[in-house]
Parts: sequence; C-alpha cells; structure tokens
Amino acid sequence: MVARFDGKVVLVTGGAGGIARVTAAAFAREGATVVVSGRSADPLAEVVREITGAGGRADHVVADVSDPESAARMVSTVVERHGGLHVACNAAGILGDAAPVADLPDETWSQVLAVNLTGVFLSMKHEIAHMRAHGGGAVVNIGSNIGTQQRRPGVGAYAASKAGVTALTRTAAREHIADGVRINVVSPGGTDTSMSFLPGEDRAARDARFAAAVPSGRVSTPAEVASAVLWLASDDAAHVIGHELVIDGGATA
Repeated sequence: MVARFDGKVVLVTGGAGGIARVTAAAFAREGATVVVSGRSADPLAEVVREITGAGGRADHVVADVSDPESAARMVSTVVERHGGLHVACNAAGILGDAAPVADLPDETWSQVLAVNLTGVFLSMKHEIAHMRAHGGGAVVNIGSNIGTQQRRPGVGAYAASKAGVTALTRTAAREHIADGVRINVVSPGGTDTSMSFLPGEDRAARDARFAAAVPSGRVSTPAEVASAVLWLASDDAAHVIGHELVIDGGATA
C-alpha cells in the first residue's frame, strides 16, 4: 500500500464515534499522525491505544466543537504538539431524540444544530485559517444522505444540520480553493454504527429493514465510508472541490 499520508498530521473530530474511529485508524495505516478529538478523554484514549498498538502514530485532544474557544484551542493544540495540520475530517455529530417537527423540543433542535453544523463551521474556521497560512491542505466533512438526498421522519434537526453541512462545504470550497485548501463532504446513508438502529431495534431487524429499502441490500460499513474520506483527502482527488460523495448502496440513486 502507498502511504498517501506519510508525514501528514490529520485531525478527526468526533474521533471515538463509529465512522470517525475507523477513519482515524485508516489514516494512521497510511502513514499519518492522527489526532482524534471529542468531549470525553477515556474513549479517545482507547482509540489512541488501538492505533498505536497497531504500529501507528496517534494522539487525542479533548474538545467541544460547538464551543468557539474550545474549537480554536483544539486546532492550536494539534499544531503546537505536532508542528502543523494538513488534513481534517470533521465527523463530530449527534442524532438527537426523534420527534416530528411540531413536537421537537427546542433544546433538541439547538443541541443538534450546535454540534452538527456550528461544530463543523467552528472547526473549519480554524483548520482553514491554519492551512491557508501554511501551504494549503484538505478538509472532508461528514454529512448524510438524509440531509440532501433522502427524508427520514422524526429527525428534522439532524436533516437540517446535515443539509447545512453540505451547503457550508460547497461555499467554503469555492471561497478557499484559491488558498490551496480543498474542501469536500462525504454523505453516508445507513452505516453499521449505533445511529443506524431505530429505538428498540435489534441487528436482525435493522438488517432486514435495510435489505428491503436499499438496492445493495445492506448498510454500508464504516470502512467503506473511511475509504471515501481518505480518497477525497488525498492527492488522488486533487481536482475534486466542493463535491458531495454519497455512499448509501443506491438508496438515493
């Protein structure tokens, strides 16, 4: 395997989550020094142990991406510890409690938008600022096919936040490609993480639901999503700018 990220420093937000965790390990296997961030130290430390135990280089930073000062400190800490930041994958996200719009608590709306959309904005703001001052870089945000391609009742806040991530990605991509910063978004459909289960649903029921609804007959794997993130972040995608790459087994084809 070609080490496409040898010598690169990569930040993955929401780094203890299902897709982010696998993505961080994939970057490390291809030579990167990976820094995972999140709000709880113990899960992040576990990810670091997994990566270093497999021979990779990893570190963690405790941060709340929805807080302006914390998001700024997250990026500055990565740069101070590791000498730079070349790639960022903004994967921090929450689903929120399911409810129709008319019954959606204000607190749920605010919390989901704060993490999923404001968190991506604040992370990108500081990631891009560093990258444009130091020769450029690549940013890959994690959206969702629920945001722009598909509708799922009960998750209006999540859908709105992820649609916002795609719109923000495309705008930022146009604004900052002249600065040498490439920005794209990966929008998974149902993926084999905790978010793919309905309340009270077991794995067999989840799999049967996707088998009936998705042309491929299954959920995506986190590794399949990670592969797309790494491609967009690599020089292999050097002329891909502001693109939404949907990975959902044909659900929105």
